Amino acid sequence: MQQLFRLLPSVDVVLADLAAEAGLAALPRALVRDAVNDFLDGLRADIKAGRITDPAQLAPPLVGAQCARFVAAATRPHFRRVINATGVVVHTNLGRSLLAEPAIDAAAKACARYSNLEFDLATGERGSRYSHVVDILRRLTGAEAALVVNNNAAAVLITLETLAKGREVVVSRGQLVEIGGSFRIPEVMAKSGAVLREVGATNRTHPRDYENAITENTALLLKVHTSNYRIVGFTKEVSLAELVAIGRERGLPVMEDLGSGNLTDFAGLGLPGEPTVQRAVADGADIVTFSGDKVLGGPQAGIIVGKAAAIEAIRKNPLNRALRIDKMTLAALEATLRLYLDPEAARREIPTLAMMTAAPEALAKKARRLATILKKSLAGRYAVQTVPGASRVGGGAFPEHDLPTTLVSLTPLGEAPTPDMLRQRLLATDPPLVGRIEDGAFVLDPRTLLDDELKLVGTVLSRALA
Repeated sequence: MQQLFRLLPSVDVVLADLAAEAGLAALPRALVRDAVNDFLDGLRADIKAGRITDPAQLAPPLVGAQCARFVAAATRPHFRRVINATGVVVHTNLGRSLLAEPAIDAAAKACARYSNLEFDLATGERGSRYSHVVDILRRLTGAEAALVVNNNAAAVLITLETLAKGREVVVSRGQLVEIGGSFRIPEVMAKSGAVLREVGATNRTHPRDYENAITENTALLLKVHTSNYRIVGFTKEVSLAELVAIGRERGLPVMEDLGSGNLTDFAGLGLPGEPTVQRAVADGADIVTFSGDKVLGGPQAGIIVGKAAAIEAIRKNPLNRALRIDKMTLAALEATLRLYLDPEAARREIPTLAMMTAAPEALAKKARRLATILKKSLAGRYAVQTVPGASRVGGGAFPEHDLPTTLVSLTPLGEAPTPDMLRQRLLATDPPLVGRIEDGAFVLDPRTLLDDELKLVGTVLSRALA
């Protein structure tokens, strides 16, 4: 054992050898040194445990190659790219929407150069960061005014805190939603200082329920779009137009939280109709809130549009500074919204919309291309075939609607790793690849794979099996 310990190289010798590795030379030396120490500690533990017994196992070329791989894995960024082959377009755990190229370019320029973030180029005086998106949001939605905060939960929070703190907000029991990350409408309302007043039953709410609940302490009528679930069967809900009529009769503002929200009418694009922001504004809502990074296909943001008086009150709330968006988000959001000025260009260039509306024939063709690549890279270890399947929009949108797709199915042959083992191995590759397991096979959905990722999928699978 002592002889084996003496064969281990010193940290300085290993560092000198690694300096010649192109991918490692530019890394901070302290970070590399820590990784080398961890690697050598691992070898010492293997010697003590009897897993290393032959001096040949510690030959310098072998140890050097192993160390280089270990250091490369240990020092790569924790936050990094992932290949999404799940078929879930707005995958909450994988970063939600991909940005369009103009949005990526705008965000990069905002980082690299000074900008007129809060500088009025017409007067040379201090300006408002919101001015960069207010006009285009008004044009796209028909609203009188707009404001943007860092996510939709923040949009709901600041609106309720501004318009209803210490007073009652009337909402249907069937709309007290919980979304991912345990975001619950009742809890956000409590945090805002507003008082929840539930009306109706879980499955049926009538106009009279709202009317009977209104008192002198009522501040707001709230409608929440149940983005991530549906109540079906014996149901009744009050439409936004009906709620607005009640609000106007009683002198109360009406707010709709659209959740994922969208600016596109999907009814003619192979998807069920979902309420649009434009429709909510046209129906008379005083405030409409929605996300920027879900069906909209932009960066994370909480967008608030509506009547000028209500928006101005929210803008003056001190919370607004704590919840405001940064310059990168602002640049990416403006670029995304500009694409919506041409609906055809938006559906073509915004990845979320393009993936959601991809034609089944195009997906089948893409699946066949991927299958051809994988048959070569997997060298007969898996049966590769294309099978019909379903994708999902994700992000809480269209919860009951499957998108038809063609999957590439990998069924192990002989002693090839099982689907569960393959899935685990693929999480450790660079980049990691995330797929699904269905009917005893590991499946890949081309809907969420970019064209330039198809060959990379084959490379990553080969690495996982090496």
